[in-house]
Amino acid sequence: MIMDFLKKVPAGMMIVPMFLSAIVNTFFAEALQIGSFTTAVFTSAGSAAILGVQLVCLGTQLHFKSMGKVIKRGGILLVSKFIIGAVIGIVIGKIFGPAGFVGITTLAIISSVTNSNGSLYMSLMASFGDETDVAAMSVLTINDGPFLTLVALGASGLADIPLMSLVAVIVPLLFGMILGNIDIKVKEFFEPGIGLLIPFVGITLGGSINLLNIIKGGASGIVLGLIAVFIGGPFIVLCDRLIGKRPGYAGWAVATAAGNSIATPAAVALVDPSWAPYVGDATTQIAAAVVVTAILVPIITGWWAKKYGCPQYPLETAK
Repeated sequence: MIMDFLKKVPAGMMIVPMFLSAIVNTFFAEALQIGSFTTAVFTSAGSAAILGVQLVCLGTQLHFKSMGKVIKRGGILLVSKFIIGAVIGIVIGKIFGPAGFVGITTLAIISSVTNSNGSLYMSLMASFGDETDVAAMSVLTINDGPFLTLVALGASGLADIPLMSLVAVIVPLLFGMILGNIDIKVKEFFEPGIGLLIPFVGITLGGSINLLNIIKGGASGIVLGLIAVFIGGPFIVLCDRLIGKRPGYAGWAVATAAGNSIATPAAVALVDPSWAPYVGDATTQIAAAVVVTAILVPIITGWWAKKYGCPQYPLETAK
């Protein structure tokens, strides 16, 4: 009964636990902060460990010769995501100034649209994509944080690429690859772990979402989320299809606003104090956009994957 329901919901194995966790985090956050295993499993505190284990399981399924495909696939998503976010933000900034358009600050636009939610992407790719799609997250981690935002704002000389953050994502993947390439039985043993961990990724992701942020961010925050999905998304999908020769489901999966991007405006202001007056508005707007994109992107990705095909739903059966 439960499993049948989850299969009917787009990306249900991830999105349903995410919503349940988000509801609890929004209205009863302290109930899950009692510590120990409860806090580790049912809140965002355990997200890093669970994603790390999933990366190890994923790595066992990859051959070393496939890393070229990983870099290419992730690179297309990364660059197209950055280009559309930078173009939208810079154009609006040039025309309307730092205050932005219809209340949406230029800082909020660039910070959110150039960044993507890696946890959500990886979970969706585990549901619809293949091993290469999921492994591409190691490339997408470059947009996790303020670096690309600073580049788009013309301040790249003041920031360093977070190489250690990238290395930290690749290590579990490489560890799994080594084990899986040494012994085929290891590959077979760890394969079920990829799908088994999807609900737990949803739970920890929801543990970082406060649904009331939609209200705090107001209409401008909601519009920001819609920009990330319905303007940024189609461009990324177009690049994914034309350049990557892929169906496009991965393009939709990165049309999100990253939870980590909520802290980006403050980080930018530390580097360039002229943006300090816009940090407050940008932060609440991004927080709302994170929630909006977390709701819309799994639904759209699931619909697109089934309509246009993906490894889990080939076109022969995708009707």
